[in-house]
Amino acid sequence: MRILSIESSCDETGAAVVEKIDDTVVVLSNTLASSSDMHAATGGIIPENAAREQVKSIIPVIIDALLKYKNIKTVSSNKDFTTASKIIKDEIDSIAVTYGPGLIGSLIIGVETVKTISFALQKPVIPVNHLLAHLYANYINRKTTDINFPFVGLIVSGGHTDLLYFKSHTDFKWLGGTRDDAAGEAIDKIGRMLDLPYPAGPEMEKRAKNAKESHLKFQSPMIGSKDYDFSFSGLKAEVMRFVKNNTLTEELKDQICYAVQSAIFKVLIKKTLESSAEYNCDTILLGGGVSASATLLESMKQESRIKNQELRIFSPEKQYATDNAAMIGAYALINGEEKNWKEFKSNPELYFA
Repeated sequence: MRILSIESSCDETGAAVVEKIDDTVVVLSNTLASSSDMHAATGGIIPENAAREQVKSIIPVIIDALLKYKNIKTVSSNKDFTTASKIIKDEIDSIAVTYGPGLIGSLIIGVETVKTISFALQKPVIPVNHLLAHLYANYINRKTTDINFPFVGLIVSGGHTDLLYFKSHTDFKWLGGTRDDAAGEAIDKIGRMLDLPYPAGPEMEKRAKNAKESHLKFQSPMIGSKDYDFSFSGLKAEVMRFVKNNTLTEELKDQICYAVQSAIFKVLIKKTLESSAEYNCDTILLGGGVSASATLLESMKQESRIKNQELRIFSPEKQYATDNAAMIGAYALINGEEKNWKEFKSNPELYFA
């Protein structure tokens, strides 16, 4: 099956063509239009602005992904549109799209665009849960049999921090999640206090490496709780108080970045490893924008070795860790269910039920 997949849950507009070849999810093309520079100027995402950018980008991004798939050079808007339509009609079996969770305006742009294409060209649609797709990004360029069940999945991004236990693709349960700020959200808000570029994660990781170690220590919220919930608003408040009471030098910023990253990663790692032990899983999947951090992956592997846990810990390739259409296609290929365009709608509050 060959799938055209669409992602528009937040501020990124993505389209990809994916196919399963020899039991491996292969990305045949992948296009992404980002409005992150615009949001950097405001220190975060303004939903209405994100939706307006989605309107501008959605059709050009879809056309670009389809032309790249066929190695066709751009000619003109009208001819490219006609060519892309023919490719969908002749060579695409289904269209996958994020239908939630996310920003309602952004989701509507992607979902209604796909419904229109489905109606016009008589193609089935595969609605995809954006959060689960983050974990399925781990299947890209891997044989599906490389990842064994059961496994624990940690979704850690700007909007979500969740732990799940999977017995199979269709049998899973939510173990716990953040009670307030997500890990990525806390990183971005603290980054704003330190005048770091948005999104703050990559720069924070870079600065933390400059510090190597820090005399500063911030609390890892809920690290001692007997559940799999998280909370990062208290850490944000603690850092805010520290910043207000100290003169920020570049060296001190590095120290703060190290301490913040350490506080967040410690609790993520501890609860993920504890859940894998409780549910007797030797496989862990990371997903979401924060999973792009090499420090998180290596720290988790190191801690598992210290605890003598023989684990296989997967993280997506960096280009597929943040929001992208290829991960939507990966989920659709492995666990998607085709529907008529009339059978679903955007759901910004979609979770795991």
